[in-house]
Amino acid sequence: QVQLVESGGGSVHTGGSLRLSCTASEDYYPYYCMGWFRQDPGNEREGVAGIESDGIQVYADSVKGRFTISRDHAKNTLHLEMNSLKPEDTSMYYCALKGGGCDSLDTKRFPNWGQGTQVTVSS
Repeated sequence: QVQLVESGGGSVHTGGSLRLSCTASEDYYPYYCMGWFRQDPGNEREGVAGIESDGIQVYADSVKGRFTISRDHAKNTLHLEMNSLKPEDTSMYYCALKGGGCDSLDTKRFPNWGQGTQVTVSS
C-alpha cells in the first residue's frame, strides 16, 4: 500500500501563508487524484483541494483564490500553497490518494491517507 507523509504544518497569524507537502512512497495508479482534506475534532473530514494526473484541479469554495494545489511528478510530491489564511482554516490537514478522478473529493472514495499535519491560524 502506498504510504503518504505530510509536512509543512505550523502556526501563523491571520493573513499568513503556509506550504504543505505530501510525499508518496512509490508510483501508484496510472490515472489518479491526490487531494488535501481537513478535519476538526467532532466534525467530518472535508475536501479542500484535489489534482488529477492530467492536471485538472478542484477546490472547495471556502479556499478558492487563496489555496493552490500542485504536484511534482519526479519527486512523487504533492503541495498545497495556502495564502491569506484565516482562523477558520485551523485544522488537521490530510493528504490522500485514489485511482481515477477526484470524485468531488468524496472522502469515502480515497483508500490511501497520510497521518496529517496541524495548521493553526490565530487572529
